Amino acid sequence: MFKVLSEAAQLEGLREFKTVDMVRRLGVITADRVHLKNYPIENPTTIFNGSLSIEKETVRFYLRIVVGYFTYTSAVVMLETSLTDISEGYLSTSHYPVELVVHPDTEYDCWGVEDPRVYKIEDKLMMTYCGRTVNYFNPAIRFERTLPITAVSEDWKNWRKTHIFKLSKRMRKFVISDKDAFLLKTKRGGLFLLHRPHLRDENFYLVVSTVPENILKKEGDEPSEVSVADTTVVMNPAKFESKIGWATPPVEVGNDEYLLLVHAEDKRICYRVFAVLMSYREGIRLTAITPHYIMEPKMSYEIYGERPYTVFPCGIQKIDDKLLITYGAADSAVGVGEIEMDRLLSILDKHRLKE
Repeated sequence: MFKVLSEAAQLEGLREFKTVDMVRRLGVITADRVHLKNYPIENPTTIFNGSLSIEKETVRFYLRIVVGYFTYTSAVVMLETSLTDISEGYLSTSHYPVELVVHPDTEYDCWGVEDPRVYKIEDKLMMTYCGRTVNYFNPAIRFERTLPITAVSEDWKNWRKTHIFKLSKRMRKFVISDKDAFLLKTKRGGLFLLHRPHLRDENFYLVVSTVPENILKKEGDEPSEVSVADTTVVMNPAKFESKIGWATPPVEVGNDEYLLLVHAEDKRICYRVFAVLMSYREGIRLTAITPHYIMEPKMSYEIYGERPYTVFPCGIQKIDDKLLITYGAADSAVGVGEIEMDRLLSILDKHRLKE
């Protein structure tokens, strides 16, 4: 179906069903303390999977909300706070005004704007999210129910939807959904979409696809469809997992080498997290992996909620020697945590794959 990276075969037997949790929990944001400024309902029903952007001391969270459970149709709000508020522990008690910044308004996302990943490429602030398409609830149409959509912002608040990403025409009829996506532009050239298609064989594929670089120069108000190419499987789930997906956008840690978090669902219910290093030389390569999970549900708000036993990172930013992450906690809250970067990189460096 897809090509497979040669390094994927090395992973058999390298990972074990074990967690060494290295995420320090800094706080949690809940729906009752979030107040919508530009929508007639004051509080969302729930708030969870979200991302973040940092400019100097200002932290902007982009968080998924739902205002009713009947269709679970989501949108994205922006919440502003400061690094000081986070470090001093105010997240778990403070109330925040938020603004609705991305919401359903096209055939590609009319049933929901889900799980935003926010990152920068060429100093452009970008968001890639999962759009629930017009086909989402149609029982007669079981293809392209969700698709990755990218939007661009000039001012952190106003977003222009630019592209909808699809597999090649030959593959589209096999795609039930496609999510967990974001773009990566390497220094040596090349633009890639990291995403997770779910195909009609009922398998979920952790893949990287090439994308035309000229899409970054797109102008105009209407989003356009983009066909990705050269789709390649990076790795397969371990024997104790049912599926894996990209969690956070890349953090550059070396010369065209990138740190990424990956979420995994075991064969029962629990979502956990591990990390990988990926590099670009004359193509994408997987270079290292943690031999165990680095995060699993342990707080009450991660264990109990709309989706029990779930930690689902979507956002990451490097601050000095720490990684600040945002994650969905049981689909019922937004957790914020930090990871000691040197500790994580040390584990990865000891578990590099053979050239």
